[in-house]
Amino acid sequence: MPGRGLVTLGIGDDASLVRVAPGCELVLTADLLLEGVHFDFALHPAESAGHRALARSLSDVAAMGGTPRFALLSLAVSPRAGRAWAEAFYRGFFRLARRFRTTLVGGDTAVSRTRMFIDVVAAGEVERGHALRRCGARPGDAIFVSGQLGLAALGLRWLQRPRGLAPRGHVRPPGRNLALALHKHLYPEPRCALGRFLSRRKLASAAIDLSDGLASDLARLCQASGVGATIDARLIPFPGVLVRPTEALRLALEGGEDYELLFTVPSRQAKRIPPKYQGVPLTQIGVITLKKQRWLIGLDGRAKPLAAAGYDHFARASSRRAP
Repeated sequence: MPGRGLVTLGIGDDASLVRVAPGCELVLTADLLLEGVHFDFALHPAESAGHRALARSLSDVAAMGGTPRFALLSLAVSPRAGRAWAEAFYRGFFRLARRFRTTLVGGDTAVSRTRMFIDVVAAGEVERGHALRRCGARPGDAIFVSGQLGLAALGLRWLQRPRGLAPRGHVRPPGRNLALALHKHLYPEPRCALGRFLSRRKLASAAIDLSDGLASDLARLCQASGVGATIDARLIPFPGVLVRPTEALRLALEGGEDYELLFTVPSRQAKRIPPKYQGVPLTQIGVITLKKQRWLIGLDGRAKPLAAAGYDHFARASSRRAP
């Protein structure tokens, strides 16, 4: 079992006991997944649901520069999910857990009369004083992103499309590119190795994982740091070959669920950021500014204010309650 040497007492008692390596701090995070909000029986295979449930929390650990060690999983199973679905869910969960050497040390199981609820708590380690935070960005810092943004949102749109049709405003992509978009949505890859690289080399001044879209998550980082930002749409790595450029940019800014890292780097350190890390592209897309406004230089070269558009749970809840 991954991480077995750090588990003093595992599953089977009232609670588990684990050890943290000397000189490290504990990184704790939790993510709640709801059927009909974060996954859909009609769209997401059970193995994908299990993978995504853990990946979301591992991505939070990655954004802190930590190494994931343990997880707790609580699952309220709906009547629609039978034994086969649950077994496939756990298969997807444990496959990712093995890859990231993360040990399941507890949780709970119940039956829900309505939809399914999944809660994952992840615990990781980071060397004391090396944790990446949202609040460290300073004026003049370069803004970087990993990977390609908007690809996961594009994959979801293709899953939701009427059978045999491309979503409106999209070009029909070649088979391999479509497969990449679908895989990015169904099986996101937490950037834990990149987070550790940035943390241990003390390269990043601030970091956040991209879960709700570049526009929203950049706003959170800027708010925590008390700064503004200017980013250039012409530099943002988005799936332009799969969709028209204007729509691709919107997916990158607002789509969410990329689980890439957005991080800032002091200008004197920017040249130390490689073009790729372990095959993952790292792209400078802008700069942190003193004034707290956020600006987007568009595809046409014109600057305009950048709103914090993206996924907002409370806005969605409010819209459902509205008459």
